Amino acid sequence: MNIMYHDVAVIGGGPAGLAAAVAAKKNGADVVLIERDSALGGILQQCIHPGFGLIRFQEELTGPEYYTRFTDQVSALGIETLLNTTVLEMDAEKGSVLCVSKENGMFTVQAKSIVLAMGCRERTRAQIAVPGSRPSGIFTAGAAQRLINRQNIMVGKKIVIVGSGDIGMIMARRLTLEGAEVVMVVELMPYLAGLTRNRVQCLDDFSIPLKLAHTITRIEGESRVTGVYVAPVSEDRKPIIDQEFYVPCDTVLFSVGLIPENELTRQAQIEICPRSNGAKVNQYMQTSASKVFACGNVVHVNDLVDNVSAESERAGRNAALYAKGEWTEPKEFVYSRAKDNVRYICPQMTALPSKDPSVTLFFRVLEPATDVTLQLVNNDKVIRTQKAIRVNPGEMNSITVPADLLSPGELTVKVVKEA
Repeated sequence: MNIMYHDVAVIGGGPAGLAAAVAAKKNGADVVLIERDSALGGILQQCIHPGFGLIRFQEELTGPEYYTRFTDQVSALGIETLLNTTVLEMDAEKGSVLCVSKENGMFTVQAKSIVLAMGCRERTRAQIAVPGSRPSGIFTAGAAQRLINRQNIMVGKKIVIVGSGDIGMIMARRLTLEGAEVVMVVELMPYLAGLTRNRVQCLDDFSIPLKLAHTITRIEGESRVTGVYVAPVSEDRKPIIDQEFYVPCDTVLFSVGLIPENELTRQAQIEICPRSNGAKVNQYMQTSASKVFACGNVVHVNDLVDNVSAESERAGRNAALYAKGEWTEPKEFVYSRAKDNVRYICPQMTALPSKDPSVTLFFRVLEPATDVTLQLVNNDKVIRTQKAIRVNPGEMNSITVPADLLSPGELTVKVVKEA
């Protein structure tokens, strides 16, 4: 079997993989970028709407404009790319990646370090157990986005969207601009699942109704969707059947959450965080397998691609240092623990002493709250406080602390309501 030798192997050519590969190359490593699609860019290839790069580039870009900033660097730096290449398995201890492609057949990439950047996938109707018939006209929001934006195929004329995730709200606007009628967006929770700015720009500006604390109870139709039944839900999220109503439509889009693409991570027996469903990492984006680093949505689902790029550069830089033998394995840690209204904290562990002067913890809350104080607590001692006007499950929060304030033990974030 053919073997290719490289310092760093990056698996995934979306925004995370691109940023990691560029950073690793700039830090002196020989890098190979492995992508299963026929082109680099990942999900951003189909995100033709503006709103990307506001933090990183201080200008508003479309998805293709954003990832082109990185693919141009990949070309200029001479990073080797393997397109149309599927990774079958990975040996985290040996640093070997088994791949297959039409061009090269089955082969192995042998690397001194590996960066996981496989992104995430959408949850489907099956995963939220919506009953009813199985007609055509049912899509995930991302699948509909690809059909319309990349293949010029319209998915329907009268549409109900299930879930207020960002892709769903963006598709509500896109479908409206293409002449379809978006009847409503139905959200199970009593609050928004995505960014507030997307509700304003994609729903409110186009007068698209958002039904919070509602769910679809069943889908009707034989060869094609003809309608759905919608009902409000009680506080325990159960449908109130005697209040359900029928909504005629020919298409249903599901925008009910994203899941880190971690089959490869699990196969390699790398530790997974049960709360984020992503690989556990330290502040250097290093996983429980010392040779393997992870970044982007394979670690935790981000709301902004600018954040993905930043943490992926960190992963690429540290993977390069590891590959070049300039790495010292951490020995002491403070472990992050999510409690109360905090869903998860990333990184899950912070190595001490830290090589960086400060450490930033990213977290999501379980329920929205306004006028709160964020407290960073290390071994029952508050070491950092930060005011927040509001926190929302659909938006990532962060708190930064000087590394020298941290001690081994437990680290948590508390969301304290102002009196």
